[in-house]
Amino acid sequence: MVALDRTIGANLRRCRSAAGLTQEQLGHLAALHPTYISLLERGERNPGFEILAKLIGALGIEANDLYEGVAWVPPGVGTEGRFTYGTE
Repeated sequence: MVALDRTIGANLRRCRSAAGLTQEQLGHLAALHPTYISLLERGERNPGFEILAKLIGALGIEANDLYEGVAWVPPGVGTEGRFTYGTE
């Protein structure tokens, strides 16, 4: 299973590449340091809401594009909820 931050990072890299942007260009558009973009793409940082909003706006994408392949499975009685990633 892949962690949530790595899934978002891979999706961020895919969206950035599809937009034809470098990490430096995306960083400029989103008012973020290119090193931070790199950390996000490698899954070494977990973005908060404000960062996600900046990235979504800079890329001109929908929030779903960053969460592709991620789903929340609600808890059943006596169990905890969990995230699923891709196909399980």
